[in-house]
Amino acid sequence: MRLAVAATAPLGADVLERLAAKHEIAYLLTRPDRPRGRGRRVGPPPAKEVAARLGVEVRQPEKLSDFDPEEDVVVLAAYGSLIPEDALDRALWLNVHPSLLPRWRGAAPIERALMAGDPETGVTIIRLVPELDAGPIAAQRSFPVRAEDDFGTVSARAGELGAELIDEVLPEPTFTPQPSEGVTYAEKIGPADRELDWSRPAEELLNRVRSLSPHIGARAELHGRPVTIWRARVEDGKLVPVEVQPDGGRRMDYQAFLRGVR
Repeated sequence: MRLAVAATAPLGADVLERLAAKHEIAYLLTRPDRPRGRGRRVGPPPAKEVAARLGVEVRQPEKLSDFDPEEDVVVLAAYGSLIPEDALDRALWLNVHPSLLPRWRGAAPIERALMAGDPETGVTIIRLVPELDAGPIAAQRSFPVRAEDDFGTVSARAGELGAELIDEVLPEPTFTPQPSEGVTYAEKIGPADRELDWSRPAEELLNRVRSLSPHIGARAELHGRPVTIWRARVEDGKLVPVEVQPDGGRRMDYQAFLRGVR
């Protein structure tokens, strides 16, 4: 089947690559190039890099007010912007959403599920509607959240499962309305979400570290130095850093950081 794909972030890039192995991709709709990384150099989003490698046409409009999908089906995964109602009316938009909707509608479903200590999460395929992540469900499947999981591992599993579910529902998806009960919202991650409050239980702190690794990082002060904590564990009821990154420095084992402090 010939599809268009709307994707920007790594999850969307993963879905694009998997779909391209089985379907003709008419084009990638993605967000404009933006400053990235510590140097803040303008660079392409991850999905655009995948499209370039695959030889897929890329479209990067600043605004979607006049966007015409052209194709009958558009698969959206981690695109990062709302689609105008006029564009929704011109095609079937199938959204690969990495949560068990209606739980965790919104921008950061994987992070919020991990922060909350959810024992499972999954992927839901919905038809996009104007209301945020409220469209009817075409497919949904769960998987357990393991103790060793972080954002990176959950996102990878969601990308694989999302592409599988899209293949299952095409070419004739049927839809069931979302339940009205159990709706929660996954707000975008902000600076306050990164800060570790050492008065909180150790398991809660660990969940926050896991939810922000390896893409954002949890923030704390250790031995008088501000650091990003990338990995940690719980020992004797306390959070113990495993991998940290001092401001302006490189990632390192926590023991190496302690030797530097001394």
